[in-house]
Amino acid sequence: DPQQIELTTASKRKLRRFIVIDEVVDKLYGSKVREYFEKNNVQHKILALPTTEETKSMDLVLNILHEVQNFSLDRRTEPIIAIGGGVCLDIVGLAASLYRRRTPYIRVPTTLLSYVDASVGAKNGVNFLQCKNKLGGYTPPVASFLDRSFIQSIPRRHISNGLGEILKMALMKHKGLFDLLKNHGKYLLDTKFQSCNGFADHGDAALQTTRIAIETMLEELAPNLWEDDLDRLVDFGHLISPELEMRVLPSLMHGEAVNVDMAFMTYVAHTRGLLDAEEKEQILQCMRGLELPVWHSGCSWALIQRALRERLKHSGGQPRMPLPTGLGVAEIFNDTTEETLERAYELWVRD
Repeated sequence: DPQQIELTTASKRKLRRFIVIDEVVDKLYGSKVREYFEKNNVQHKILALPTTEETKSMDLVLNILHEVQNFSLDRRTEPIIAIGGGVCLDIVGLAASLYRRRTPYIRVPTTLLSYVDASVGAKNGVNFLQCKNKLGGYTPPVASFLDRSFIQSIPRRHISNGLGEILKMALMKHKGLFDLLKNHGKYLLDTKFQSCNGFADHGDAALQTTRIAIETMLEELAPNLWEDDLDRLVDFGHLISPELEMRVLPSLMHGEAVNVDMAFMTYVAHTRGLLDAEEKEQILQCMRGLELPVWHSGCSWALIQRALRERLKHSGGQPRMPLPTGLGVAEIFNDTTEETLERAYELWVRD
């Protein structure tokens, strides 16, 4: 906006920015970030922190807020910038929402998972009492800046991890996205979601995949940003996975735990007659092609029962279980019997 540029350049006050960056990202890109702010004559403070599921706590939020206070940040004109994966974006979002009741913040995702998931929507939070995201709120960022070039420096397993959340949206809402993942999954893993010339047979699969994933996520989240309606297709893969992920840390990453959950729910859908054998097998083959786990020994029948009881507490006394009813279509069910769940579990274990 030319008017904003004019106001900014005309102001006698020097531009100031407070940046929280994941310490691994800082090692890779910190010098470029510093160079950018120095080149643009922006006074800045860069706080590099270890942002992992194990450190995702109120202690880290308070650490950030101490530094924000020392920086004397203006909550109206100086947004906090978060550069990192989903954990970093969640922690900074919560810190910003608490400082002076609401300070603007900007999300810059650096992993595939955060690019298609944490960058979208309003939620933020931290883990508490060994429960995932038990403390948090709904404070959307003023902007999310998306740059796929960050993804080229993350390990292959992290790419696969992000593909779990993309597959979630494909199974719930978009057969075309499912076909993209089925046909181009290995290519996306090999190229780390970079748009490469000379691969005409793949088209720009990376751009198409991320764009559709984000658009379908926005379609679901935008009308229900504050989760007033608890019937949410985006909860697919998130009924059992929070309990599983926290129980087996750090052996499963978030997208991997989500995929284990989705694999089990695929068996539930098949057991209920919502998916035929061929559709079930197509889904499982796609998951394996994306190098995602379809089983974990920590996902016991007792854990599933405990996770579903916990689900009832926080979803108005109903399971609100999203299940695929085909490839790219889904519905929410409240009438899945324990007998059906146990039969699906036995088939899953057997396979």
